[in-house]
Amino acid sequence: MIEKLKIIGQYILPKHLVSRLAGKLASAKAGKLTTFLIKQFIAKFKIDMSEAKHSEPGHFKTFNDFFTRELREDVRQVVEGDENIAMPVDGRVSQLGAIKMGRIFQAKGHDFSLRELLGGRDDIAAPFDEGLFATVYLSPKDYHRIHMPITGTLEQLIFIPGDLFSVNPLTAENVPNLFARNERAVAVFSTAIGPMAMVLVGATIVGSIETVWGGTLTANAKKEIQYWDYKDQNISLEKGAEMGRFKLGSTIVALFPKDSVDFTQGLQAGSATRLGELFATTNVTTHAIK
Repeated sequence: MIEKLKIIGQYILPKHLVSRLAGKLASAKAGKLTTFLIKQFIAKFKIDMSEAKHSEPGHFKTFNDFFTRELREDVRQVVEGDENIAMPVDGRVSQLGAIKMGRIFQAKGHDFSLRELLGGRDDIAAPFDEGLFATVYLSPKDYHRIHMPITGTLEQLIFIPGDLFSVNPLTAENVPNLFARNERAVAVFSTAIGPMAMVLVGATIVGSIETVWGGTLTANAKKEIQYWDYKDQNISLEKGAEMGRFKLGSTIVALFPKDSVDFTQGLQAGSATRLGELFATTNVTTHAIK
């Protein structure tokens, strides 16, 4: 009964209004109040601040500064070797597997459209049909910067306005088309194994989604899908480099083309993930990106 009430609450909650208010609070420089909230958050979610570059709550001027905190350089090692794909985030695998007939598995009884996830563009979706996907949930305690699994050159960015349902496991099991209905950003890269897409999915009280090359992404007044073409701008990011971040947490969906990679043995729904660890291995002959 409690779980049903939580799901009903997701539908009736004014999610965009709540998220805007949360975003303003999170970006406010409120001095002692900000420090107090950060301390409470650390205690509630048992966050290991020894991994952070700055471990003292008082260092952060806003809650967003704390939430998007940097890690110390020595706490995450990115797997080496051109044949090895690195885990892009700390979190937990929600689902992973094959994209079948243009559909991606969400949870028992639920799947969603690859094409819809990527903003309705057949040309963008086609290379990933029959490929592989991995959906990774970032909980409030996790590190919230997203890094590159493989070296890539940015081709396109799509920002798709939408709902802001929570993306926790309970919601994923009960809200149809969750990841293809929530607000999201899709970054498509060319890589040595072909195209790769990183989908950053927004959620309730997520203050914003940012990319390292374009800053904060926001919906326009008409709530239209926005497309940016980067093919001529030569924006390349090395494996392990930061590519974006969430303010107040969410989910990523990584997409790979057919016959390009194999997920590391033992990785499955429920697996904890750590940035930089082995995510997958290539099964095609790689070549340098020019």
